[in-house]
Parts: sequence; C-alpha cells; structure tokens
Amino acid sequence: MNAENCVFLRPVFGIQVVTIRFLDHSRGMPMLPIPAFVALVLSYLALRAFLSEGRPFLVLFLVSCAIQSVLVTLVNGYNIGELRPLLPVSATMVPPLAWITFQDALVSRRQSHRFVWQIAAPVFTLFCRVFAPETIDIIVPLVFLGYGCAILLQVQNASDMPLARLEAGRVPAVLWQGLGWALVGSALCDVLITLAFLTGNDSWIGWLITLSSSLVLLLLGMLSGSPSAMSPTEEVAQTVLPPLPEDTEKEDREIVKKLEALLARDALHLDPNLTLLRLARRLQLPEKRLSRAVNRTTDSNVSRYINAWRIRHACTRIEEGASVTEAMLDSGFNTKSNFNREFLRETGLRPSQWQSTRTKTSNITHISKTS
Repeated sequence: MNAENCVFLRPVFGIQVVTIRFLDHSRGMPMLPIPAFVALVLSYLALRAFLSEGRPFLVLFLVSCAIQSVLVTLVNGYNIGELRPLLPVSATMVPPLAWITFQDALVSRRQSHRFVWQIAAPVFTLFCRVFAPETIDIIVPLVFLGYGCAILLQVQNASDMPLARLEAGRVPAVLWQGLGWALVGSALCDVLITLAFLTGNDSWIGWLITLSSSLVLLLLGMLSGSPSAMSPTEEVAQTVLPPLPEDTEKEDREIVKKLEALLARDALHLDPNLTLLRLARRLQLPEKRLSRAVNRTTDSNVSRYINAWRIRHACTRIEEGASVTEAMLDSGFNTKSNFNREFLRETGLRPSQWQSTRTKTSNITHISKTS
C-alpha cells in the first residue's frame, strides 16, 4: 500500500477512532473507513445488550459511542464538514452516560429523572461551541477527565458495591476501573494529539489515534460482554431504613450471627445473583452497616465472606461425588474463572486437586467459616 493511499485526518473529540481511509486503486473501490467499522461493532453490542438484558442506560451508552463513530466517519471519512460542529457536543454525551451506566449497574438504581442534570456537560459544550469555540479543545478533554476520575474514585472508595454480584468478587470493580482509565486516557490523547499538531510532530498522530481507539473499543466489549460488570436485571426497590445507633463490636458480632443464621436457613449464598443490597434488605440493615460489620468481624469483605460459604458447599458436593462443574453451578458460581480463583484462595488447592485428593474424612473443616 502506498503512503498516498493512507490519509490521516485530525481526530475529533472524545472517543478517538482511526480516521484512515484506504483506497484500492486497482479496482477503484473505497473500503469501509475504520470509524464506520467501529460504529458497526458498537451497534451490535448495543443491540445485544438490548435484546439480552434490556439495560436502557448501557444501551444508550453504547449507542452514543456508535453515533460518535458515525459522525467521525461522515466528517473525516467522507468530508461532510457541515456535521463537524456536532462532534464536540456528541462526544461530551459519552462520559455522562458512562457515569450513569456505572451508577445504575453497581451502585444505586435510580429513576431516570434523577440523572437529568447530567446533560449539563453536553449543553455547556454546545454553549461554548456557539459562543466561545476557542475553548472547545479544553472543555472536551476536561469532561472526559472529570468523569473518568469520578468513576475511579467511586470504585476505589466502595469496598462493596451494593448491586454487584457477590459471586464476581473484585471483577466488576476491575472492569469499571478499566473504563474509567479509558475515559482518562481519551482525554490525555486529545491533549497529546493537539500538542503533536502544534509542534509539527504529525508522525505521532496515527499511533495515538490507533492506541486510544483500540483501548476504548476493547473495554467497551469487556463491559457489555461480561455479566460481572452488571447487576442482576431484577428490579431492586430502594428501602429507606431508620438510622442505627453507633457501631459497637458487640453489635457487629450480632449482625454476623444473624447473617450466618440467614445463610444456614435460606441458603441465599447459592443464588448466583445475590447482591449486598439483597442481603441487607433481608436483615433490615443499611448496606454500609452490614458491610462494616462483616469487615470488622471477619477481616474480609462481604463478597469474600459469601464466596467462602459457596466454596464450602462446593467442597461438600465434590466429596459427595459431583463433578467440578456441577459443584460450581450448584454453589452459586456462574464462571469457572471466579470459581477457581475463590476455591484456590479458600482451600489452597484447585478444584481438580481437591477432587483427586478427597478422602472419607471431610476436608471442609480446613476452611475458615469467617474467611
């Protein structure tokens, strides 16, 4: 391919996609611009999310990313300059929707009207585009940076996310940390690309665009494809509970005893869709109060505590003759990776090793009940 066949155009705001257009001179047939391919992939992910889970905020998030890619294609791939003013506005719709999706997925289910104020970012960007266009190159990266940092701080400060599947452990937090860093990275790439233009280092531009676009697309795929990134689809009613007295060590122990009795009686830990919020509602406690009691009494978070119960059940099933897969599914795990990780952490052995070394004398007693 000749260099003249590959044209780098300046990227436009937000999710960076490769604005390269290839042309096969031997046939005179233009190939699909890469931003258009990105838009197709994102549209497929949005459709799959809509049909499989019916997540409205996740669907809107993916659709907004797809629309941004389409606009980049039309402006930079097909030289429709009339659409260029829309690019910064559409780009600044992506970070607020990412934040809303994160909140709805793992933190707190809210009515749609509670998120209306999030339109401030694109509205302000539109205002700047009309009345102060010279500020756009500053405003757009700041929006991406601000929302990316907000997601990272929320994930870091929330040891237990109320709506996250406890079976998934730290996986939801890791996935959303990745998306937060992707937003931050997109902002930094905007800044670096601007600096490259100002300093005349055009050779950097293609690599910067390619790296950022690939990263964002990969993380979007991980987010939409992993059930661990989302809470169960059932409706969760938020219950306002009365304030409790100051925490005490005795109260913490009493709460954990009530939790143990609940799990022994109703076997809630065997439900793969179990969440902190659901446990707290059964105990008529605020989520944070239950989380603190488990943390301080067992030196573990709620997710690990519940997964320890699940692993003990899995060990029993294996010793009864069940296969590893049967024990995994019967014990509240959806994925082998989560099951293997928790099994190794609790027993020091892999499930297959436990199965091969089981004896008539149960090994379950070696697993701490307060892990």
